[in-house]
Amino acid sequence: MRKSIATVSVSGTLMEKLEAIAAAGFDGVEIFENDLLTCPLPPEEVRARAADLGLGIDLYQPFRDFEGVPAEVLAGNLRRAEHKFRLMERLGADLLLVCSNISPAAIGDDELAAGQLRLLAERAAEYGIRIAYEALAWGRHVNEYLHAWRIVRLADHPNLGTCLDSFHILSRGSDPVGIEAIPGEKIFFLQLADAPLLAMDVLQWSRHYRCFPGQGNFDLAGLVASVLRTGYAGPLSLEVFNDVFRQASTERTALDGMRSLIGLERELHGMTHPAVPAGFAFAELADTGSLGGMLGALGFARTGTHPTKPVELWEQGGARLLLNATGDDPKLIAIGLDSPDPAGAAKHAESLLSPILPRERTPEEARLEAVAAPDGTEIFFCDDAWLADFASSGPVPGQAEGPAPGQVEGAAEGPVPGPVTGIDHVALAQPWHYFDEAALFYRGVLGLRPQESLELPDPYGLLRSKAMSSPDGAVRVVVNIAQVGADHLPWQHVALACDDVMAVARRLRREHPELLLPIPGNYYDDLEARHEVDPELRRLGVLYDRDEHGEFLHVYTVTAGRVFFEIVQRIGGYQGYGAGNAPIRLAVQHAAGH
Repeated sequence: MRKSIATVSVSGTLMEKLEAIAAAGFDGVEIFENDLLTCPLPPEEVRARAADLGLGIDLYQPFRDFEGVPAEVLAGNLRRAEHKFRLMERLGADLLLVCSNISPAAIGDDELAAGQLRLLAERAAEYGIRIAYEALAWGRHVNEYLHAWRIVRLADHPNLGTCLDSFHILSRGSDPVGIEAIPGEKIFFLQLADAPLLAMDVLQWSRHYRCFPGQGNFDLAGLVASVLRTGYAGPLSLEVFNDVFRQASTERTALDGMRSLIGLERELHGMTHPAVPAGFAFAELADTGSLGGMLGALGFARTGTHPTKPVELWEQGGARLLLNATGDDPKLIAIGLDSPDPAGAAKHAESLLSPILPRERTPEEARLEAVAAPDGTEIFFCDDAWLADFASSGPVPGQAEGPAPGQVEGAAEGPVPGPVTGIDHVALAQPWHYFDEAALFYRGVLGLRPQESLELPDPYGLLRSKAMSSPDGAVRVVVNIAQVGADHLPWQHVALACDDVMAVARRLRREHPELLLPIPGNYYDDLEARHEVDPELRRLGVLYDRDEHGEFLHVYTVTAGRVFFEIVQRIGGYQGYGAGNAPIRLAVQHAAGH
C-alpha cells in the first residue's frame, strides 16, 4: 500500500523533513500547517521540491473549529477556507483535513454541522479539493468516529468523507469493528499512531506520547484490517506527536517510521518472523584485561582464542562470553543469537531497513552476518560454525602471553562444568531518544515480544525499562533508559542463568567477597516482613522476588567499566526480571561510585 507520514512526526525544517522522508522510502506526506508557515519557500517551490524527491502531497492539515457555529462565525470560517483552498492549489494538495470543533462555543446540532460541512465541500469542489472530516477524541460534541461518519452521511456530498485516526479511535476504547459499516470510498484518509496505555488526559496523551506502530500497546493491525475490509485504497499514513521524536535525528525517525509500516503490513498479511532466535550464542564484551579475572572467579574458563582478532572465548555450562581486547573500558558490544536460519534472519533484518554491517574476515573464518541495534550493539545471527574460529588455544593476537589475574594458564579443553547453565538475559542501556526505536527493532527485526514496561526509582531520577522476549523465553532482552545524571554513564549487564544461586553465592562469599554487590540490611528487613524467606539470603547478599508463576533468586557483581554480571535462578515458571529489586541495585551502585 501507499505509505505516507505527517511532517509533524519528525524534527527539523520542512525541507529537512521532506528529504529524510523521501530517503526513508515514503510515497507521500501530510503537510502540517505550521511546517509550511515557518518555511521561507513559497508553496510552489515546496510542491516542486516534494515532486523532485518523489513525494506526493497527500493531505494538508489541520483546519480547525469550522462546523457547528453561528451564521456570523460561519462566514469567517468560509473566508478562511477559501484562503486555504487557494494555498492548496499552489501547494498541489487536493485533500484537506477538518477536525471536529473543540470550541466551547460550538453548537451540538448534527444537522447544523452537516449543513455547514456540505457548504464547505461545495466550495472545495470548485477547486478540485476534497474534505476529510475527523472526530478528535476531545472534540466538543463530535469525539467518536461513528458520530463523525453520521454527520458526513447526513451532509451527503461527494467531496466530503471521513478521516480515521487510530489514536482518536483506540484511546477512547471505541470498537474499530464499526468501521466496516462505512463505505470504503467515503474513508478519504487513514492516520496511524500507536501509544502506550496511560491513565491521563487524552489531549496530553495524544500530544506527547503517540508513537509508531509496534512501539505501543494499541491493536493497530486489527483496526487497519477493519478499514481494509471496507475497500479503502488510500495510504497508510503516520501522524505522531512525540516529544522525543521532535528532538531526535530526522533521518533515524523517518526510517523508524517506515520500518513500523513495513512491519504492520507484514502483520496484516499474516507473515511471521522467518527465524526467531532460539537462544543466545554469545555475549561479547570490550575488555582492557580486567574481565578475565572476574569471569575466572565466577567459574568460567578460557576455552579458545580467535586466530586473527584479539578475542577470547570463555565458557561455563551453556554460557559463552567473548572478551574483545579493544582497549575500551568494559562494556557490552555484541550479542550472538542462535538462529535456525542465519541467512533468512539477515535477509529479514535488511527488509526492515537494518543493513548488514561490513565485516572483515579471512576465507577460513565463519561467515557471520550482523546488524546494528539502535544503541550500536552488534547483533549476530549464528549457527554453530563460529565456534570453529576459536579452536585454537594459542595466545590472543595483539596481547602478551600469560594469564590475566585470576585466570588459569592456557585454555580449557572440552565442556566447562559449573552451576551456570546459560545466558538468561541481557540488559542494554539506551540513549534517551532511542528507546522507542529499540523497542521496535527488537520486536520487528528479531521477532521478540514486548513484556512489561516499567518506570523504576533511581536515586537521581527514573529508570525506564522495557523487557522483550522470544515466545519460548529462550532470548530475553531488557532495554533501559539509564542516563539519569549528568555524569552518569549507562550500565549494561549480562544475566547468567544457574540452577543453584545459593551455592554460587556461598562460594563467592567465601572466595571472592569483593565481587559481590553489598545489599543493605534494610532491604532484608523489608523482605522478611513481606515474605517468609531463608535467613541465609541476608548473609549471602541474595535478592528475592516472586510472581504468580514462581520465584526468583539473584545476586549482582560489582561493575567493571559500564558492565556488571547478574547470576539468576528462576524457580517454577517465574516470568519477570526482579525489577522490584533494581532500585536497591541502582542505589548501591551510585553509592559505590560505579
